[in-house]
Amino acid sequence: LVAGTMFVMWLGERITDRGLGNGISLIIMVGILADLPFAFVSEFASRMEAKGGGLILLLLEIVFLLFIIIGCILLVQGTRKIPVQFAKKIVGNKQYGGVRQYIPLKVNAAGVMPIIFAQAIMFIPITLAGFAATESLSGVIGALSNHNGITYNIIFALLIIVFTYFYTAIMVNPTQMADDMKRNGGFIPGVKPGKQTASFIDDVMSKITLPGSIFLALVAIMPAISGALFGVTDMFSRFFGGTSLLIMVGVMLDTLQQIESHLLMRHY
Repeated sequence: LVAGTMFVMWLGERITDRGLGNGISLIIMVGILADLPFAFVSEFASRMEAKGGGLILLLLEIVFLLFIIIGCILLVQGTRKIPVQFAKKIVGNKQYGGVRQYIPLKVNAAGVMPIIFAQAIMFIPITLAGFAATESLSGVIGALSNHNGITYNIIFALLIIVFTYFYTAIMVNPTQMADDMKRNGGFIPGVKPGKQTASFIDDVMSKITLPGSIFLALVAIMPAISGALFGVTDMFSRFFGGTSLLIMVGVMLDTLQQIESHLLMRHY
């Protein structure tokens, strides 16, 4: 297992060095995508059964899946641009600065990490209840073990919202951003440099993280919602949301951006 893991890590590094995109991310994405044809065939077979619902329901599922993918792309790509003005500097006969740039603050700066954290935390109560092994806790174990249940998904969604705020607070440092801007002679129009700039960036991040975290929670519980709405099989439902869909969308967009930048460099 360790030798295999090291070999895959080495392969990922070679892809990163000689190819396009992040090698490890591409390997993970291919691993997820490899299950898609089998999941689709099994879903098609279940729909063709007597009480399966037929082709119309299958087409509705595919349309629903396309809308979820569009939503994920918007979540991954969504940014709030804060305008930054740089002071003019005249050195000799040349003028430097005086241009307006933007700080792109991501709506979902945390990525898939809140979902992974929440999934890990959800295992703790089940493990502790398992050690207790009393009849009174059997209901708790059942509720937290049922991934399609209402109780599990509500707790899961709330944990994702909390962890999105927590992880964004670790990843984004408004004070450092404000200090860097001040050092380079940049300022946000209408906001004083220093503490006021830091509090302004922090306020904007808090406002955009709330809808981002709610949407991320919706994406995470979408497999359970798709199962309840359409009766999607477990194998196919995992492509309707969660880490699988976010990793696929994120890696594909990142790879496409790198391809575009390489083509642009080649063109120039």
